[in-house]
Amino acid sequence: MTIRIAMWSGPRNISTAMMRSWSSRADCVVSDEPLYAHFLGTLDATKRATHPAADEVLASQPTDWRTVASELTGPCVRPVWYQKHMAHHLTPEMDPANTPDGWDWIADLTSVLLIRDPAEMITSFIKIIDTPTPDDLGLPQQARLFDWIKDATGSAPPVVDARDILGDPRRGLAALCEAVGVPFDDAMLAWPAGPHPADGVWAPHWYASVNRSTGFAPYAPKNEPVPDRLGGVLDECRSLYDRLAAHRVRL
Repeated sequence: MTIRIAMWSGPRNISTAMMRSWSSRADCVVSDEPLYAHFLGTLDATKRATHPAADEVLASQPTDWRTVASELTGPCVRPVWYQKHMAHHLTPEMDPANTPDGWDWIADLTSVLLIRDPAEMITSFIKIIDTPTPDDLGLPQQARLFDWIKDATGSAPPVVDARDILGDPRRGLAALCEAVGVPFDDAMLAWPAGPHPADGVWAPHWYASVNRSTGFAPYAPKNEPVPDRLGGVLDECRSLYDRLAAHRVRL
């Protein structure tokens, strides 16, 4: 039986490094943002144009979320399937408020929420997209997903803070593995530099630093201020982050 780990992250987190980490396991296959094309297909042309390689992404993946959900819950050749997701790819079209069964497939996955201090996330994100909303950063979707999974399954999903992983990768990954029911593997601590065969077609625009890495970089606080124009975005995201962080996996 395959354990399907769905890691729901915000952008500019350590989500790609985490995918590299899990791909280093001999028992694991990984998927890179399989809902990205669906998400892009729901945007108007102006918003879509802010995403690098949007046309290539749309051509590379199914845009029907039901097709993607069927694939992600289907057969797998290895005991562990690590699925890297962006929480903001959970579109309103899928939201249970609009489509009652829209998230039902997620109950068949072992979901984890990957969070990061929102000030650090925002100051990194605006180097690519200048005017993010809270929904662009995924925290509202993560909070709704946390509540939905808890109600649907009777158990709250694990929450992992990027800072905890970077502060002590071995302990952080071991705690994560225990939370999802798989044994920790030392291979998760390192990976070869360069691109990975599972990377999405958008990788050249986003993955440069990860492609130079061979392991998790030590945590280093960022001192960049969030622009005043995004103060309201920061306040909303901070409130959601604090609520989720209260449930994070303890090392």
